[in-house]
Amino acid sequence: MSRLDVLTKARQWLHPHVAEGDWAYVRRPERLQWHSAVQPLRGGGEAFPAMLAAIAQAKQRVHLETYILRDDAVGRAFAAALGERAQAGVTVRLLVDAVGCLGLASSFLDSLRQHGVQVCEFHPVAPWRPRHGLNTRDHKKILVVDDCVGFIGGLNLGAEYEDITKGGGGWYDWHAQVEGPVVQSLSTAFAATWLRAGGSSYPLPAQAPTRSESSRLPSVLGAKVIVNEGVRERFGMHLSYLHAIRAARHEIAIMNAYFIPTRGLRRALAQAVRRGVRVRIVVPGQSDVAAVAHAARFQYTRLLKSGVELHRWPGMMHAKFAVIDGIWTTIGSYNLDRRSIEHNLEAGLVVLDRPLGERVHAQFETDVQLCTPVSLEELAARSWWERSKDAFWHSLRYWL
Repeated sequence: MSRLDVLTKARQWLHPHVAEGDWAYVRRPERLQWHSAVQPLRGGGEAFPAMLAAIAQAKQRVHLETYILRDDAVGRAFAAALGERAQAGVTVRLLVDAVGCLGLASSFLDSLRQHGVQVCEFHPVAPWRPRHGLNTRDHKKILVVDDCVGFIGGLNLGAEYEDITKGGGGWYDWHAQVEGPVVQSLSTAFAATWLRAGGSSYPLPAQAPTRSESSRLPSVLGAKVIVNEGVRERFGMHLSYLHAIRAARHEIAIMNAYFIPTRGLRRALAQAVRRGVRVRIVVPGQSDVAAVAHAARFQYTRLLKSGVELHRWPGMMHAKFAVIDGIWTTIGSYNLDRRSIEHNLEAGLVVLDRPLGERVHAQFETDVQLCTPVSLEELAARSWWERSKDAFWHSLRYWL
């Protein structure tokens, strides 16, 4: 009996509720955390109220990490919630990225400090300092409350992610609320970057939390958080994508805001199409970074010719989401580009669960109906100037 056969039988003995073929989708399945609960959240309309409600119920500590925090209605709502909890005696730590919050007035963070919130800025913009790390940004979006409830995804804290009906920009994105053992991974991820940013040390929870009996969140078979804080973990999420894509047998559905895939990822998608897998990718109809939009479009012709279906979202889409064969799902901050792989700190949730996968796939089917297909004819009709801009920015994709 081979080592692989022994591992397969051991997994089936430990987790008889998991179909044998389901293991194939997960790279390093031994790192999956069982008995967790996951609730996907779409846009600020679902995510912001859930996050603010969790903060309001905090009894011991709140840890919030974000790339962007704005001085607008959304940012002020979170600042008020954090300040209120700190005034009530709850330990509140806020970690923001200095570049992401470059336009935020220092008085905004000073006010939070005056209310008792501990604030750290990741890699302040100070090129004269050694190891200032200007090119390495903290792109993670994590909230952990009392080490029992967590949130992870792609939403920054700004009004652009709020529903249009509430005066927001209506940017489309995905987030997730989690409970159970997987929250411990979020606590650890926050602590690592907090210390790296110069924050004072504090004790981590001694054991993984259990899911509350009163929880309304749906349970999942297994989940894990993938971060790229260390050198050894740098390619973790990229490899997880490749592994799941190579295991796909029916359908790959991806929504990614800054989609400039590596050659290896493009090859894996093309090979999946040749196996008979349907591959659909939703990209933004509008982008907040024009250079990235041009670099991404440079690859569209090649992807379409390989059989990949591309769909353009009607507006700004900021999601980093995928579901494969209705079993493997990821939601997080990872973009499928070089910046997420090589430069930024990122965090992504991977879930192995068919009921959850089927629910989010059904939502993808609804969403894709709102999109416009990208065609070869449309791309061929680009002017020479547009083609030149696409090629130029694609040549600089490593830095975008």
